[in-house]
Amino acid sequence: MTAEGSVRAESPVGIDELLERVREGLDRVEADAAHEAARAGEALLVDIRYAALRERDGLIPGALVVERNELEWRLDPQGSHRAPEATSHALRVVIVCNEGYASSLAAASLRQLGLHRATDLAGGFQAWRAAGLPVTAVPVTELTVAGPPVASQTSGRTA
Repeated sequence: MTAEGSVRAESPVGIDELLERVREGLDRVEADAAHEAARAGEALLVDIRYAALRERDGLIPGALVVERNELEWRLDPQGSHRAPEATSHALRVVIVCNEGYASSLAAASLRQLGLHRATDLAGGFQAWRAAGLPVTAVPVTELTVAGPPVASQTSGRTA
């Protein structure tokens, strides 16, 4: 704070630097390890991809689907809007986005809430699928009618 009581702004960082800083504090998980941890009941997989990507590519069986804008509300063990799975700050949470970028930032946010074992899936859902791990189609009852499917992302850093 300055003498006048205003907050002094830190030097701005770009998203690439922020992502690098965030990942330094995470023990990111590869797809096979995430699969085994979830199967053994040692981790909760949380899919934060938006509906169009889930519709296009499918779901990871057993993963909790929580869209990114609700993540902190649903996983805060002390929160009034928490999911039943959000039982403790010691819960090991593995966040899954589409390619492993937004999930790193989301895991860092959960750590700020005290979920000290939160991390993310390196490479995201696309790495999971490329590893040949189980994927199921989205049930017709869960499909939305809001717009066409998202075109495949091949080089962008998308969630």
